[in-house]
Amino acid sequence: MGILRLTYGKTNLTPKQIMTDPVLFLAFGFGSGLVKKAPGTMGTLAAIPVYLLIAQFNFWIFSLLTLIITLVGVWICDVAAKKLEVHDFGGIVWDEIAGYLITMWFTVAFIPYSWTAIIEGFILFRIFDIFKPQPIKWVDSKVEGGLGIMLDDVIAAVFAGIILFFCNDLDIIY
Repeated sequence: MGILRLTYGKTNLTPKQIMTDPVLFLAFGFGSGLVKKAPGTMGTLAAIPVYLLIAQFNFWIFSLLTLIITLVGVWICDVAAKKLEVHDFGGIVWDEIAGYLITMWFTVAFIPYSWTAIIEGFILFRIFDIFKPQPIKWVDSKVEGGLGIMLDDVIAAVFAGIILFFCNDLDIIY
């Protein structure tokens, strides 16, 4: 009874197969999505070092990299879902990585860098991603393929980022 499953998806891929396949390695958030419990939360945690790395760049480069990660994510998630033969397998967490970066885009654009913002962005994004208020829930249930896997997290991230921005603007969080 470990923290990892023995196999993943309908194709019963092993952790080793996932970690050695470049697309699955990325889709599973560098391995963070392999955990049995709360893979989305672990994927979002894996996004924090990615954020810290690309937040060092200026706003435009951060924006471009976030856009690339998101757009390529549609393909990554689509390929991973096909390899697993499961539409939105919980271990596919590239969408959480992109979602967290989108949430944090609001901090790069408008809020001074702080660990408080990093933590608040994490919490807000997880709330929207887990509870999926409308229209996130509708998108999650109706949009198929890699776009469907990514789009609900993109919308959750925009909601989280807007709240993060307004809470900072009103000095509620900071």
